[in-house]
Amino acid sequence: MTMHLYFARRFFVYFLGLTAVFFVLLVLFDLMEQLRRFSVQELGIVRILQMLVLNVPKELYQIFPLIMILSSLVLFLNLARSSELVVARASGRSGLMILLAPVSVALGIGLFGVTTMNPIVAATTKQYDQLALFYRTGASRAISIGSTGLWLRQGGDDGQTVIYAHGSNHDASVLVDVDFVTYREGGGPSQRIRAAQAELRTGEWHLTDAKIWPLDRGINSEAQSETRAEMTISTTLTSDQIRDSFGKPRTVSVWELPQLIGQLEDAGFSTRRHQMWLQLELSQPVFLVAMVLVAAAFTMGHTRMGRTGLMSLAATLSGFGLYYIRNFARILGENGQIPIELAAWAPPLASVLLALGLVLHMEDG
Repeated sequence: MTMHLYFARRFFVYFLGLTAVFFVLLVLFDLMEQLRRFSVQELGIVRILQMLVLNVPKELYQIFPLIMILSSLVLFLNLARSSELVVARASGRSGLMILLAPVSVALGIGLFGVTTMNPIVAATTKQYDQLALFYRTGASRAISIGSTGLWLRQGGDDGQTVIYAHGSNHDASVLVDVDFVTYREGGGPSQRIRAAQAELRTGEWHLTDAKIWPLDRGINSEAQSETRAEMTISTTLTSDQIRDSFGKPRTVSVWELPQLIGQLEDAGFSTRRHQMWLQLELSQPVFLVAMVLVAAAFTMGHTRMGRTGLMSLAATLSGFGLYYIRNFARILGENGQIPIELAAWAPPLASVLLALGLVLHMEDG
């Protein structure tokens, strides 16, 4: 147990050290990116730093597999250079027993990332996206979905418009039985429009069988209402923006994703992206374990065997290759080419089995 705690402590220290190094690098790179995207003269340095703080957690969370494999490389190379692996084997510990401590730490870090880091990253990413949209365009958008219908809000220089629809197609480009309530800038509602159908086209909503009620004070809205077979309402929304308003899974915590998936299904939207993201997040601890095993498979040999640099490079390239395969499987799963569970769990499980096979081959031949 003492030896396991020793290996676990060293591995965790290396992981924290590399995380701090990458955090500093990400802060520097992201600061340059924020200065490129936003004007310091218009926003001020305080808001630029606010955007930086909100965006860096997402970037750091995305490179956890890279940090994990590099931490594993540092651990095993140092243990091999100091002959501690030789001593551990001489004491009767097999290679798999030596791996128990770093694998446990990697699994714990993965579970911490999914249960704790993921909600934090989702909240900061959502806030960053909203502020970036507001700073770039001066407009704001919001969406709410439930079993009773769909609520949208679009804003711009002309004020806010609240949209409520009882139903829609899978990507919210066609709304059915829909109401538009337009608000004056800084004031109350100015008119209400009810339509049988509203289709989102480039820069406008195309309404069918619409009825318009003016909502000015001191008038009879019903007496002054009018009906139109067709009409248009300008908008800055696009189908992609509407989907992203509720459809960016990275802005939703894993604790809230199941409920959101149910709401989207009730409203008739496709939930493949959300289900895929949920399964990917749940499989993240297994993938981090695979990164540790891949590094161990190439670097647990004694340094006197030579080829240390080549083996380290092979381990790093193998980690990048597995990460690429995982992302490729995610795309296939989102597009419906393969089942979601297979796309999310097959790459990390296959990586673990492949790495274990390499470790056993290196240890026992």
